Amino acid sequence: MVKKAGINNLESLAKLAAMLWRDNSVNELINEFAEIMAGGKAQFFLKYENILPVGFAQCQLRYDYVEGTNTSPVGYLEGIFIKEEYRNRGYAKELLAECEAWAKSSGCKEFASDCEIDNTDSFRFHKAMNFTEVNRIVCFAKTL
Repeated sequence: MVKKAGINNLESLAKLAAMLWRDNSVNELINEFAEIMAGGKAQFFLKYENILPVGFAQCQLRYDYVEGTNTSPVGYLEGIFIKEEYRNRGYAKELLAECEAWAKSSGCKEFASDCEIDNTDSFRFHKAMNFTEVNRIVCFAKTL
């Protein structure tokens, strides 16, 4: 079962997200997600197997330019994660469907996402979910 997540689910969300975004602590993610939720332009979903949360997705509305799109706002998949032992059961597809439905109900006509250029698992997931690759970029920075 997939459920919309709220403030009372922050710890479960943050624990799952810390497995995806390993540079962040659970406490940092709790604070970040609370702030994002308060903004009202995002939605989190949790995937449960029985009563155990095994995955999550974060989507939000983007009003800035989104590569490959022509409308605004655009629904955007900010992150999606399923615990390794629960993968290949269609759970990420369920979470994505909820994100897309939320974006559509929020007035979006397009939905987008991105992944790191070397993340082949994420690339394969996006292709399997009928996303079209619209661009590849390498970003650079330096200290002044």
